[in-house]
Amino acid sequence: MAAPSSSSSATNIMLAIHEKKTVSIDLYRPLRNYIAFNYSEREAQNLEDDLQTLKEMRNSIERSSAADSLPARRDLLQSYFKALTAVESRFPISPDKDHVNSVTFTWYDAFKNRNKASQQNIHLEKAAVLFNLGAVHSQIGLGFDRSSVEGRRQASHSFIAAAGAFAYLRDNTATKASIGNSTTVDVSVECAGMLERLMLAQAQECVFENTIAKGSTPGVCAKISRQVGLYYEEAVAALNVAPLSQHFDKTWVSHIQLKAALFHAEACYRYSLELHEKDEIGEEIARLNIGITALLDAKKSAPWGASQQILEAINKLEIDLNSNLDRAMKENDRVYLMRVPQVSSLPSLPSFSLVKPMNMNDVLDASKDKMFASLVPDSSAKALSRYTEMVDDVIRTQAEKLQQGSELARVNLKEMNLPDSLFALEGHSVLPTALWEDVEAVQVCGGPAGLQGELQQLQDLRRVNHELLVQTEELLQKEAAEDAQFRSQFGTRWTRPQSTTLTKNLLDRLNKFAANLKQAGDSDGKIERSVRDNMSLMSILDSRPIESALPTLAKPIMSLDANEDAVVGALKQSLRQLETLGAQRAGLEDMLKDMKTKDEILPKLMTSTGSYEDLFRKEIAKYGHICEDISQNLQAQEQLLLQIQAQNSQFASTFNVEDYKASCEKCYKQIEAAVAKYREIKENINEGLKFYVTLQEAITNIKQQSSDFVMTRSIQCREMIEDLQRQMSGLSFQDGRNSSTHNYPGPASRPHAPRPQTPYYQPPPSGYGQQPPPYNIHPLSGGTPYTPQQGQQEQPGPAEYGHPAYPGWRGPYQSDYYKQ
Repeated sequence: MAAPSSSSSATNIMLAIHEKKTVSIDLYRPLRNYIAFNYSEREAQNLEDDLQTLKEMRNSIERSSAADSLPARRDLLQSYFKALTAVESRFPISPDKDHVNSVTFTWYDAFKNRNKASQQNIHLEKAAVLFNLGAVHSQIGLGFDRSSVEGRRQASHSFIAAAGAFAYLRDNTATKASIGNSTTVDVSVECAGMLERLMLAQAQECVFENTIAKGSTPGVCAKISRQVGLYYEEAVAALNVAPLSQHFDKTWVSHIQLKAALFHAEACYRYSLELHEKDEIGEEIARLNIGITALLDAKKSAPWGASQQILEAINKLEIDLNSNLDRAMKENDRVYLMRVPQVSSLPSLPSFSLVKPMNMNDVLDASKDKMFASLVPDSSAKALSRYTEMVDDVIRTQAEKLQQGSELARVNLKEMNLPDSLFALEGHSVLPTALWEDVEAVQVCGGPAGLQGELQQLQDLRRVNHELLVQTEELLQKEAAEDAQFRSQFGTRWTRPQSTTLTKNLLDRLNKFAANLKQAGDSDGKIERSVRDNMSLMSILDSRPIESALPTLAKPIMSLDANEDAVVGALKQSLRQLETLGAQRAGLEDMLKDMKTKDEILPKLMTSTGSYEDLFRKEIAKYGHICEDISQNLQAQEQLLLQIQAQNSQFASTFNVEDYKASCEKCYKQIEAAVAKYREIKENINEGLKFYVTLQEAITNIKQQSSDFVMTRSIQCREMIEDLQRQMSGLSFQDGRNSSTHNYPGPASRPHAPRPQTPYYQPPPSGYGQQPPPYNIHPLSGGTPYTPQQGQQEQPGPAEYGHPAYPGWRGPYQSDYYKQ
């Protein structure tokens, strides 16, 4: 069924972000004074152009207006951010008396203009510029005409760039800008992440609109649409928790919620179209119901003032969903009678993302900028590199210790068969992973109980092949009988070749096929006997779950001191303590990485007058307490593992774990043997199915050739009868003697010595007659249609129907299984 135009493709409404506002500040004078005081007046004069450029950039940022060109605004923000990166590495801006302490950056919240933040550091300034860069990209995206393919492509690219700016803000600057009492929500990690998801949703939505315009398949449209909904849902999730839950206008939040529901329902609608094409009506009904429910819930929760355009799109999609649902339910009631699955049993809709945040590292890279390049001495740069290496060495060493500790715990527990022994005591025995996967594969294929159905398929295919052989033989026998009858009636006047001469090759091949079919029947019998003989062995594979077939670990029948519960309780408590130590190690590793991220030594390097080594020792000492915590954690784990080892020995003695393990090993071997035998039988059945399918193709080809032969002989027969009747009646005696088509004896010829004649039937040449339709391939064969050669009198080639020529066939269906 052709998919109608998307309900959401007509929704030409998206969101753009407004820029943050700021207040005027003077960067020129404080920075120049710092250079003159800490370096020299001459250095300040040399950097006059850079200072003026920075001043002009900041003034342009302050004078933002709607009349500005958005691309020019974007370029200004990118240039200013790179300039701020240069300033950050050279001018320590802080309240410290030795720093640039007369500069205070003030910015207003983009979503609540009454809120503002003021900080005496550059982090708020950089965060605000990144926010505005993302906002400008979103405005550029909103300005494109999305009624054309190119417009949608450009809009998607701009939204991707906006997502990249917000992702860069979240990962590099938001945390630093949020430190302190004065901050705004719009530059927080949570808000930057939410805006990144929103921009990705709108970029993917543009891709979806282009996908619909191209006429892509419903399955592709469903995956892309579902990803749009997922991005919107992630944005909604962020908006529903602090600090964003009370920060945004309700209509703004409603827009995102409605879009999330709309594209979830759109994905259900598109996916249901694909299900309908596959005749999977039951799941189609379930998916349509999910989509309808999503739209109804969204409309119920939509506040007053929600976008009318989106609501109209939701109503249109709801009509389409209900229409298809009515049709599907009627078809299911009348034709398919399929069970409609529960919503909880359905897997998640597949999704596919075609967008990701633009990598802004190259766009915002200031390494090639020459601004204030002469201000940083090489010694400071080298010192910073040396300190970074020291920090990396500390983190690498401690991370290796943490990983070794976790690996040591894992190996020790595995050697003690923990916690599997405790699980077994609670009735939750487990199989080794590899063996469980083998059993799962067998059960997915139907298990031993499903082999009977496959044996029935073998019988059905053998019967079909036998019937084809009989039909072909009867066809040739009937033609031969008719030929013999006319030969008896007309005697020597019936001069065409005998049927048995022309059909010898066809009959020989049919006889060979019959012999192959008989051999295959013997093979089928052996398989059936093997299934019967091994069904008791393989029946364990039908246990669901397979763990129910495993032995259980139980308390001893008689106990002298009744301390079993105490033994188990102590061991469980120790394992919980070990798990807690593992969680602590993960937290310590995260703390190390987070500490490195926030470790900014450059301002101190720039103003330090003492030894760099003294500064390094002081700064690196910050990591000492975490290193000490790691050491204590590993020591505690070492003692705890010794304790667990002793407790496990007592547990194993109390519950006779060794006998249980021996029983498990025996059961594992039984399951392994059952899997091996099942695979052997399954492989033989598959070989048989492939054999019968390819044999059916070959017999069908022979049957077609025989039909062509019989038709040709029938035409010749009628012509000869008419010719002979004219001769016998004396109506065309002279014409018959001079005929160039048939060489029949004239009146002067000897009645019993006809001249040599050309046979009426010649084997048809390659491509003779109408090409037969493609052969039907059995769905279990796994092969591709094979068209045998048409030449009737040619010997069948070794690969004519998938196996060596008959008789003497030695395919794997015969030789592998029945060599035993």
